[in-house]
Amino acid sequence: MSQIPPSDDGIVVSAPGKVILHGEHAVVYGKRALAASLNLRTFLRITSNSSHQVSLRLPDIGVSVTWSLGELQETFTLPFCDPMNPVPPSADLLAQVKKFAGIESDTVNTKQLAVVTFLYLFLSISATHKNIPSLTIEVASNLPTGAGLGSSAAFSTCLASSLLQHRRLTSVALQVDKSNTATWSDKDIKLINQWAFIGEKVIHGNPSGIDNSVSTYGGALNFQAGNITPIDRVPQLRILLLNTKVPRSTKFMVAGVKDRYNKYPEIIGPVLDSIEGISQCCERIFTEMDKGTPTQEHYDTLKDLIDINQNHLRTLGVSHPALERVCHVTQSHGLYSKLTGAGGGGCAFTLVPPGTCEDVIGNIRQELKELGYDCWETTMGGPGVLQHLSLDGTFPIPALFPRN
Repeated sequence: MSQIPPSDDGIVVSAPGKVILHGEHAVVYGKRALAASLNLRTFLRITSNSSHQVSLRLPDIGVSVTWSLGELQETFTLPFCDPMNPVPPSADLLAQVKKFAGIESDTVNTKQLAVVTFLYLFLSISATHKNIPSLTIEVASNLPTGAGLGSSAAFSTCLASSLLQHRRLTSVALQVDKSNTATWSDKDIKLINQWAFIGEKVIHGNPSGIDNSVSTYGGALNFQAGNITPIDRVPQLRILLLNTKVPRSTKFMVAGVKDRYNKYPEIIGPVLDSIEGISQCCERIFTEMDKGTPTQEHYDTLKDLIDINQNHLRTLGVSHPALERVCHVTQSHGLYSKLTGAGGGGCAFTLVPPGTCEDVIGNIRQELKELGYDCWETTMGGPGVLQHLSLDGTFPIPALFPRN
């Protein structure tokens, strides 16, 4: 875990990752999907310096790069666009930025594309025709990368919010209750999300917009036919998040479901309809829990929905022996798990209802560790992008899991 020492100067922001609760794959066929924020966050600090340089430090993925302001001004016509009206880079401009950064034009390496994303957002938001600020940007995270948990969206959201705040293009962030955190107006949050989506487009090409929206707004949202709607209030649910470390290809898994749908439409069609019904039921339970005191019946229903959906995903052919081992371990202790994201490996989550014996959690974590899986305990449904007003002597990164 990378720690950044506190500073009296600068802006510190953080943004969460995401987990798909229900609806993966079905969403491709116009069905509803639900996603929620994770209490695993990426943190970014932006500080001014007097070196006439801009530096980007991403120690978690081994990136540390510095450019002179003069070199940037000589290479590019700035700014790239109006920072209040975000637009993605043209193909020619994107190629120019990659060339400047020494990155191959056809790269799919997310580490390299994170650098490109930074340069595009920085030179769009912070630069003017006559001036580029001299800044140091440092990022540390407790989100695993490449696991389908929205780490790139959290990075883009942190970049967007901090650069807009530093340029004073957003209003002063308003303190959240009596905490040491603050957030922005609805208008500012919308602008942050637009820029975060641009960052996601640089990294992923054609993203859905789910990841950056969850990272910006927090809580939960439903996504259907391209429309993203935040869910007003959701309970902060305790979960185990499990990474099988089995590589997966979203493109391959989506193609496999399509083949199965085309071959057995009268079977797979109703399965997709049922998955949408699960999403609708889950959202209804969230509403009931918000309006009154959550009951054991609510949690039992949420557990059932997880189990039913995992069975549906197995029918779609997107599970994996590693994911099935996760389900077997947790079910043997009375808890239910499902894959999250594309499947075929990757991650799963397990709902931990209130009153669950801590020995049960300890035993599950130990058994999964013995299988070679990573396991974190966290919550979902927490806040979106935040500014941290006080570091309280340490950079505020929860040590939720060790870095290997």
